[in-house]
Amino acid sequence: MTIAAMTEQMRAGKGFIAALDQSGGSTPKALKLYGIPETAYSGETEMFDMMHAMRARIIKSPAFTGDKVVGAILFEQTMDRTIDGIPTATYLWKNRQVVPFLKIDKGLEAEADGVQLMKPMPGLDALLARAAKAGIFGTKERSVVNAANRKGIAAIVAQQFAVGAQVASHGLMPILEPEVTISIADKREAEALLQDEILKALGAVKGQVMLKLSLPTVANFYKPLVDHPKVLKVVALSGGHARDAANAILAQNAGIIASFSRALTEGLSAGQSDAEFDAALGAAIDSIYRASVAG
Repeated sequence: MTIAAMTEQMRAGKGFIAALDQSGGSTPKALKLYGIPETAYSGETEMFDMMHAMRARIIKSPAFTGDKVVGAILFEQTMDRTIDGIPTATYLWKNRQVVPFLKIDKGLEAEADGVQLMKPMPGLDALLARAAKAGIFGTKERSVVNAANRKGIAAIVAQQFAVGAQVASHGLMPILEPEVTISIADKREAEALLQDEILKALGAVKGQVMLKLSLPTVANFYKPLVDHPKVLKVVALSGGHARDAANAILAQNAGIIASFSRALTEGLSAGQSDAEFDAALGAAIDSIYRASVAG
């Protein structure tokens, strides 16, 4: 029943997905924005301890529930840790009614043909088996499009769907994330090529996938994907937009919900009292929720 309930929440639930999946490379920046400088910790262990404390504070906040946050994407270390002695994925679903996902990619290759493919993921089957056992519902894997290059975009889509099939073989729901860099001059052309390749690839999918895409240049451009029977849900990344700007664009796209990271935690600080923190997070969640359900 749990998988069915989680699937239904992702299909019909009102709200958005919180991206709490900063990896080792992006953690120092995330902590700095949270008010914790690199001088405040020594080594990776202390750094990840502080990052987990920040994530736990977010997850335990009264505003962070399945009423408005339908899912959350976790970093592998976060999945392996606990909140109040309860494994994180279990805590999310049992205590907050938030569907847990896991980031599985290991970063990006150097650019070729205008794109950055995902690096190899050795041991992925073992990780997926561990994730399924831990109560994770699905995964997220990111690659990046930097130019409207059909060869590169075809390669990125092929890799995303191959990894997605591997994820699905473990009974998990893949979120395929071929991000289009928002600052490129030919973004609109890249989006057209990307949608074309995704629509072709969906034909061979057994079951369903989710898609995480950059906010499109033209409102409702991704409607064919939103309406596709093989797509459980289309979610959008903020891509570097500040929260207000990302919300404004998202609200113009019917059927797409947010999956924001930096835009979600904007304005949160380690120095805030619990009341101040909960109020700031609550306001952020409310604004992203409104943009996600606007369509």
